[in-house]
Amino acid sequence: MNKYLLEIGTEELAYKFIPSAMEQLKAEFTKALEENEIKFSDIKIYATPRRLTVVVEDLPEKQEDVLKTVKGPIATVAYDENGNLTKAALGFANKNNIAPENLFKQDNYVWAKIEQKGKDTKELLKSIVPSIITKLKGTHFMRWADLDIKFQRPIRWIVSLFNNEVIEFEIADVKASNITRGHRFSKTELKIDNPDVYLTELEKANVIADVEKRKATIVKLATEKAKEINADIVMDDGLLDEVTFITEWPIPVICSFEEKYLEIPEKVAVTVMAVHQRYFPLYKDGKLLNKFITISNYVGDVFENIQAGNERVVRARLEDAIFFVKEDTQKPLVSYLEDLKGVTFQKGFGSVYDKTQRICTLSKSIAKELNAPMADVERTALLCKADLVTKLVFEFTELQGYIGADYAKRSGETEEVVKGIEEHYLPLNADSDVASGIEGQIVGIADKMDTVVTVFADGKKISGSNDPLGVRRATLGILKTVLQKGLDINLTELLKQTIELLPVQVEDKTALFNTVKDFFEQRLIVLLSDKYKHDVLEACISEKDVLSDLKDFINRLNIVSEIIKKENYAQFHEAINRIIRIIKNEKEFGSVNTALFNNNSEKELWNAALIINENQLTYKELEDKLITIIPYISDFFENVLVMDKDEAIKQNRINMLNSIKQKFSKIADFSKIVF
Repeated sequence: MNKYLLEIGTEELAYKFIPSAMEQLKAEFTKALEENEIKFSDIKIYATPRRLTVVVEDLPEKQEDVLKTVKGPIATVAYDENGNLTKAALGFANKNNIAPENLFKQDNYVWAKIEQKGKDTKELLKSIVPSIITKLKGTHFMRWADLDIKFQRPIRWIVSLFNNEVIEFEIADVKASNITRGHRFSKTELKIDNPDVYLTELEKANVIADVEKRKATIVKLATEKAKEINADIVMDDGLLDEVTFITEWPIPVICSFEEKYLEIPEKVAVTVMAVHQRYFPLYKDGKLLNKFITISNYVGDVFENIQAGNERVVRARLEDAIFFVKEDTQKPLVSYLEDLKGVTFQKGFGSVYDKTQRICTLSKSIAKELNAPMADVERTALLCKADLVTKLVFEFTELQGYIGADYAKRSGETEEVVKGIEEHYLPLNADSDVASGIEGQIVGIADKMDTVVTVFADGKKISGSNDPLGVRRATLGILKTVLQKGLDINLTELLKQTIELLPVQVEDKTALFNTVKDFFEQRLIVLLSDKYKHDVLEACISEKDVLSDLKDFINRLNIVSEIIKKENYAQFHEAINRIIRIIKNEKEFGSVNTALFNNNSEKELWNAALIINENQLTYKELEDKLITIIPYISDFFENVLVMDKDEAIKQNRINMLNSIKQKFSKIADFSKIVF
């Protein structure tokens, strides 16, 4: 079968754009081919810093011929009183290029059968492909020369081949051809005879276009290089991806630096190498070595300049780090607190020092609620932001918390405080672990709650592209910590206390409380949506203050998830929802007067309901009891008219049904369950 190859050759692309471009190309090609009814078996995407490539397999020579039935004007319009075709019918025939005698009448309309010849695939690709290229989106798109087209980097060449035939088109003054380019240090131009030889021909020119193969090559070669000096290499997935997308022909090179730089905190040295310089750190017996591997995008066998250049850069960065550590540690961590007064937390909401005082107050409240070690929690809260004004954190902002913990240890703080300072930022994202120590858990919750409330108090809106101070992440962090660690924290009361501590006057505290509470509940649904059905989550949140007791919420979720799986749930669902439908528009309910009962069915239902004390039963026990009254509810609706002509009897029955509904509502609002 036929194959189509597209290669967009560019100046070096930003590595963060490449994965997005690969996804966009696959999606757009799939969409365009399907819309044009062109069949294919697979679309493969390749990429390097200098090229984006698409290979479409098993294409037909042309679209399939299609016989379409087209609807024309209504018969009364298409024929005159003598049964002859009118101008409307003749115009319809002419428009569809068929003889008038081939029109036919069906369902009181005129119809035409039109044979649509399939278009040539190569001709279709000529129009499809340029459109796909110009649809690609990303950050920092640019214009170059005097061209109107925008792209992530200037386009320098285009390969467009249907088997061995060039599919001609032009973009940005670049004409498609069968000529590609190899590595910058290898062959400049390279002819591709057909898509099947594309990958192998590029490898001959020192380009591994297949992303996964290039990544595997990096892992293999770097691991082998590390073994040459009996070292172990640690390859962070994010760094590995980044290095994969900035190389075409990866070659590992071992570099080193003086051992004196190992005196600085290990994470600082690793950050310098991995985050700032894209190097892979090397270890031996679990200890960081003064050696690292850089992946060069190089063709050749002379590496002295590569080693010297990388070593010079990393040495300068490590020299800065060791200087900052020496400067910072001349005084204890606690002495930096005063400097926090000069750092604004959020405009209108005081300094970071002010925020720290609020964190201390909230942390003490939580510690008291959990009966946690008060002294360690209070000390952790006091020092948790002190490292923000150190020279090392100013240079390496991503290490806040970790540097604070290191300096706290050097200052003689307890192990619990040290750990709490480091962990209070956790979890860092949706996949990150939560703090393992109670100090970090408590202070982290207090810190994040203060951040969330101040952002909402400032009137900021949270949207997909706008999340000031990471409010969504902070909210999920609080919920994950409470749920995963089983903390008995009343987040409702904590939220109210946080609002009271705000350094600004809030006109409507109730409105602010409800806004933040709703946001927490939305995030809670997002957090648990992988484990529980959406309607179950909605049912268990409805009519309940779930933030006051998340353990209770999880218990109810589990119970409802089991209830809806049972064979008799249809009867259960119908019984409670029939009650809900009848009383949903009622505003007031009173007590039940048994003297007004005049039907055995309502007496039996009430007697069965009376023995269920929902406030003294576990949810499992309550579920079992509620199941026993389902037959009584069914019998009641079979034999009793709720809307009795006697207003007193009617209201009494409504009161009884409301009382029964409350027993079900103790678990969930079952009207939210989709069944």
